Amino acid sequence: MENTLVIVESPAKAKTIKKYLGAGYHVLASYGHVRDLVPKSGAVDPNNDFAMRYEIIAKNAKHVDEIVKAMKKADHLLLATDPDREGEAIAWNIAVILTERKALKDKTVKRVVFHEITKTAILAAVANPREIAMDLVNAQQARRALDYLVGFNLSPLLWKKVRRGLSAGRVQSPALRLIVERELEIEKFKNKEYWTIESDLTAAKQHFSAKLAEYQTEKVEQFTVTNSEQAEKIKIDLEKQANGKLVVSKVDKKQRKRNPTAPFITSTLQQEAARKLGFTAQRTMRVAQQLYEGVEVGTGSTGLISYMRTDSVNVAAEAIAEIRDLIVKRYGKENLPDEIRVYTTKSKNAQEAHEAIRPTSAFRRPDEMKDYLSIEQFKLYDLIWKRTVASQMISATINTVAVDLICGKAGNRFRANGSTIADPGFMMVYQEALDDAVPTDGDEKLLPPMKEGDIIDLQIIRAEQHFTEPPPRYSEASLIKTLEEYGIGRPSTYASIISTLQNRDYARLETKRFFPTDVGRVVNHFLTNYFTQYVDYTFTANLEDELDEVSRGERQWIPLLREFWDPFIKQVHDIDATVQRSDVTQEKMDENCPECSKPLSIRLGRSGRFIGCTGFPECAYTRSLDGDKDAVNAAEVIGDRKCPKDEADLVIKQGPYGKFIGCSNYPKCKFIEPLEKPRDTQVPCPKCHKGSIVQRKSKRGKIFFSCSEYPTCNYALWNEPIAEACPKCQWPLLTLKITKKNGKEKMCPQEGCGFSESME
Repeated sequence: MENTLVIVESPAKAKTIKKYLGAGYHVLASYGHVRDLVPKSGAVDPNNDFAMRYEIIAKNAKHVDEIVKAMKKADHLLLATDPDREGEAIAWNIAVILTERKALKDKTVKRVVFHEITKTAILAAVANPREIAMDLVNAQQARRALDYLVGFNLSPLLWKKVRRGLSAGRVQSPALRLIVERELEIEKFKNKEYWTIESDLTAAKQHFSAKLAEYQTEKVEQFTVTNSEQAEKIKIDLEKQANGKLVVSKVDKKQRKRNPTAPFITSTLQQEAARKLGFTAQRTMRVAQQLYEGVEVGTGSTGLISYMRTDSVNVAAEAIAEIRDLIVKRYGKENLPDEIRVYTTKSKNAQEAHEAIRPTSAFRRPDEMKDYLSIEQFKLYDLIWKRTVASQMISATINTVAVDLICGKAGNRFRANGSTIADPGFMMVYQEALDDAVPTDGDEKLLPPMKEGDIIDLQIIRAEQHFTEPPPRYSEASLIKTLEEYGIGRPSTYASIISTLQNRDYARLETKRFFPTDVGRVVNHFLTNYFTQYVDYTFTANLEDELDEVSRGERQWIPLLREFWDPFIKQVHDIDATVQRSDVTQEKMDENCPECSKPLSIRLGRSGRFIGCTGFPECAYTRSLDGDKDAVNAAEVIGDRKCPKDEADLVIKQGPYGKFIGCSNYPKCKFIEPLEKPRDTQVPCPKCHKGSIVQRKSKRGKIFFSCSEYPTCNYALWNEPIAEACPKCQWPLLTLKITKKNGKEKMCPQEGCGFSESME
C-alpha cells in the first residue's frame, strides 16, 4: 500500500521497521499509551454502564499531534502496536483519536500483528492485516476499569482507617498477602533439633561419605536422633562394632534421563534472570524490550528476540528447523533427537498463536553478538539463546549409584549416593537454576568403584547436629513463580506488581528477599479482615480467567464489571460506617499493661509498629515489639565509634524519616549521618567519571541520587539513573520517572533536551 502511515509503540521499533518497509511507508511511534482514564473521581461511571472518561496523556500529546498531522496526508493506516491486550487497546485509542480529529474520513484502517521484528515477519504481517480485535480491547478496558474502581474506592478508605497517602491494588494486594503470610509463618516457626550420623570412608584412594540409614534394624529418619546424648551413644556403639571397617552389602546402579526445560515464557525468563543474573523483573523486561525492538548488529537495526510478553511455549516450525540445523552443525548430529520436542503450555488461558521467547535466528550466536550489545543485553540474550537451543537437544544421561555398607551387625547400615554424567546432552549448553535448592545428600558426587563384599576403610564416624529451618522468604523469582501458580496477574503484570509493592513501601527487598514493612502488615491486616474476598487467591485468579474469557469473546465485559462492582461498593460503604480506625491500626494482645492493667495492643505509629497501652493518653506505657520497655524512643549506643566532632558516644536515633546515627550530646553537638550506606546504583557518574551514582535521602526524607564522590563532585538528580545514553543528545545516562498520570518513563536529565519515552 502506497502512502501508508504505520504506528508502532517505540521509536526504536519504528526505526527498525522503517528499514524493512522502505518507500511508501511512514513509520511513527506512539510512545506507549496515548490515552488514559481521567485521574479523578468519576472516570468510570457504574451508573452509566461503566462509561469511561479518557484524556490524552500529557507527555504524549505532541506525539499524538504528529500522528494526526501525518494521517491527514496519508491514504492508509496500519496499526502495528504490540501483539497483546495493551497493544490492541493502544491501536483502538489511536483510531478513536484520529476519528475525533477527523483525520481518517474514508481512509482504510487495519491492524497488523507480528511476534518478532524481522523482515520476514514484518512483510508477512503487512500482507495479512486484520480489523482491530474489540474483544481484546474490551478485556483491557475491563481490567483498567476494575483497577481504577478498586484503587479509587479502597485508597480513601485506607486514608481514613490507617494513614493518609496509602493505596490498594486489585492484584498487588493478594501479592502483599503472600509476603505477609510467609513472614508470619517464619515468626511462628519453632525449629526442631535433629542429628545425623555420618561416616567418612576411603576406597581406591578416594574419600567419600555415607549417612546412617538403618540402626539396629530400625530405619533412621529425620527425627530418629534428636539430642547429643543419643547421637553420641549411637556413634560410640557403631565405632565399636565397625572396628575401622565397613562392608559393602549392595551396589545399586541405575541410569536416568534428565529432559531439557521448555523455552522461556515471560514468567520463567524473569525467574531465571533473577536467579542466574541477579536481574529484577523490571530490569529483565526493560532489557528484553531492547532486544525485541532492535539492536544495531553491523547490518542495521535487527530485532534479536521474539515478543517478550507471552505465556506460550510454542515455537514456530521454521524456527525449530533452524535450531535443529544449528545443533547438528555446532554440537553434532548425535545431540539432535529424532523427533522434534513439543512442549505443553501450562497456562490454561495461554494464547497459542503467540510464541515462546526465542532468538529470531539461532545462527546469531551470543559470542558473535557480544560486540554489538551492552553487558546486560548480552547476558540476557545469552540466557535466551542457550535455553532455546537446549530445549531441542537430546536428554542428558546420568548414571546413579547407591551403595549400602554394613557396620558390624547386619542391622546397622550406612548409604552413600553418587552420580556421574554419562552423556551431557542438552546440559552442555544449559542447565536451569533452582529456587531455595535443598542439599541432595551428595547424590551428585562421584563414588569410587565398589562391589558387594568389599571391605572399606573407615576413617571416622561423625554425629552432626542440625535444626529445621523456617520456609524461606520470597525472592523475586519465587514470588513470580507463586503468583503464576495461583493464577494471579498475567505475563505483562508481574514486574509492575513487584515494583508497586516496593514503591508503596509495603515490602522491601533485602538480601534479595521480600520483607513486609510495618505499614504493609497493617494494610494487609485491614484487607484480609474486612475485604477477605478481594485478596483471596482463588477469587483473584478467577477474575483473571473471566477477563481472559472477555478477550476470547466468550463473555461480555459490562456484566462482568457489574458482578464485581455491586457487592464491592456495598462492602466499602459498610466498612466505612462500622469500622473504627483503632480496629485497624491496633491488634489486640492477651496481655495487660503492667502500669494500669488495661489491655495492651500492637499499634502503628509514625515510626512503625510498637506495643502500647489502650488506656492512652491517660497511660503512656509503650515498649518495642522485641520487649524492651520504652525502646520505641530509646537510643542504641554504637560501641566501637565516637562522634568525630566532640568524642561523645554515637547513638542510633529514630527520626520522622527513619533511623539515623547522631551524637548523644545533642543539641550541643548536631553531628548526624545515615544509618545505612547509600545504595549504589552502579551507574557511573557522567560528570566526574570517577564515582558512581548512589541513592540518598534528603533532610526532608525525599529520595535523590548523587555522585559517590560528593563533595568533590556535586552531580545530583531526583530520579533513578538508567545506564543508557540519550538517543537525542547522547548524554550518557537517562533517568526513570514514575507518575500516577503517565506511569513509567525514561527521561533525559539534561536541561533543554526534553527526551522522554514511555516504558509501559
